[in-house]
Amino acid sequence: MADNEHKGLQRLINAARFSWLGIKATYQHEEAFRQEVLLLAIAIPLAFWLGDSGLEKALLLSSVVGVLIVEILNSAIEAVVDRFGGEHHELSGRAKDMGSAAVSLSLLNAAIIWICIIII
Repeated sequence: MADNEHKGLQRLINAARFSWLGIKATYQHEEAFRQEVLLLAIAIPLAFWLGDSGLEKALLLSSVVGVLIVEILNSAIEAVVDRFGGEHHELSGRAKDMGSAAVSLSLLNAAIIWICIIII
């Protein structure tokens, strides 16, 4: 393959395609991601209704999108760990636990942002 095939517009098109495939795979294979997409679908209109300023709306929406991003990364970690070893290994378990912790923290972060903007 020539170097110029991976530059410019074609590189952007390929990156967008691979990103879409990643989102699609996560949606198809991860129940938690589907639940979080539903949460985002509910959060979008709520953010526009509850947020008083553009900044508040952006914070409300980005906190939920952040959960999706972390969930995708967690799913990727789990897929790699599962691919390279079916037997229990301390490091594999630790990696999966850390990914799960990241998702939990992103959910906590979103909850704190929503509470602060709605209640405080």
